[in-house]
Amino acid sequence: MMSKEVTILSKNGLESKMAARLIQKASSYEANIWIQKDERKANAKSLLGLLSLGISPGDQITIITDGRDEATALSELEAFAIKGLTE
Repeated sequence: MMSKEVTILSKNGLESKMAARLIQKASSYEANIWIQKDERKANAKSLLGLLSLGISPGDQITIITDGRDEATALSELEAFAIKGLTE
């Protein structure tokens, strides 16, 4: 299991369009992937789960990966969260 903290830079936070892009990216990995904000954690492959976290601009999240391709997933999702979630 691996994890990394990332700050959300998107001016709209993790709204539905950005969440859908994140889910599409996360779904391309075999690893189990979770997004954690404060004490709450959601499956990164679930739209309702991600939206329930209420991630706003500037929020610190933790990306958690566990599985065969966890290192690749973590590295690429970190880059996606930093660059891909900006408009």
